[in-house]
Amino acid sequence: MFLNYHHLRYFRIIARELSVTRAAERLNLSVPALSIQLKQLEESLGQKLFDRERGGLRLTEAGRLALEYAETIGRAGEELVDVMRNRAPGAARLILRIGAVATLSRNFQVDFLKPALHRSGVEVVIRSGAQRDLLVALHAHEIDVVLSNSPARRDTETPWHSHLLAEQPVALVGVPVWKKKRLTFPRDFHDVPMILPSMESTTRAGFDRLTAAAGVRPRILAEVDDMAMLRLLAREGEGLALVPPVVVRDEIEDGMLVATHRIPQVSETFYAITPSRRFPNPLVGELVSRMAKT
Repeated sequence: MFLNYHHLRYFRIIARELSVTRAAERLNLSVPALSIQLKQLEESLGQKLFDRERGGLRLTEAGRLALEYAETIGRAGEELVDVMRNRAPGAARLILRIGAVATLSRNFQVDFLKPALHRSGVEVVIRSGAQRDLLVALHAHEIDVVLSNSPARRDTETPWHSHLLAEQPVALVGVPVWKKKRLTFPRDFHDVPMILPSMESTTRAGFDRLTAAAGVRPRILAEVDDMAMLRLLAREGEGLALVPPVVVRDEIEDGMLVATHRIPQVSETFYAITPSRRFPNPLVGELVSRMAKT
């Protein structure tokens, strides 16, 4: 028996749409031409793959089994193309494609990528966005790994692996004059001007719990979901910013900012999210192993 790769691809699309008409539109084929391709696959397998019902198509038991194999073959083919495209023709050049959640510290990203940045024959491509959108790109083989502050939810369709790379207590930072105020956290923080991460941040939730338990309400100057902007606002000197120290490492070393309070009860986490692939980008494993917490 000879299996046609295109037949399997067409079958996967029909199975997703449960309609030859809709599948034909997606594939830019005519309905009769696609119907012939499906019939040829059924003849090759010796099994009927769909039952036709009033609302459309329904996979038969043989069709469900065939779809599992077709999906596996399809993903393997996509990974083959992905691996080949990662290498420039005629050269041992490797492309490393990173997805970074927009709220992630730029300093942390550089720390993660540093070995790749200093290796010859490697090109690094960085894409920023929301975790949800980056995971879609990861599933579509458009990127190799996602760097995020939170792990990804696993399910049967997307068995992500979330590797914990680091965990850092956050701190309150500001210009040096704030150190002289000698405020006790959280007791003295009623009406103190603050620059905070957005409400979606886990560190923000932890900070809010501590101040609420102390019965104080800081004055919020700004809520920021971008660490680079939060750092810049802290440098303006109008308020204290809640950040992991890695975000403002350079400013602290230069004396531009100081950490006025360490908050060990609240931590920022850093994850590398990878998919289950037969042919993963080899650089990803190296970088993750170098930083992953044991």
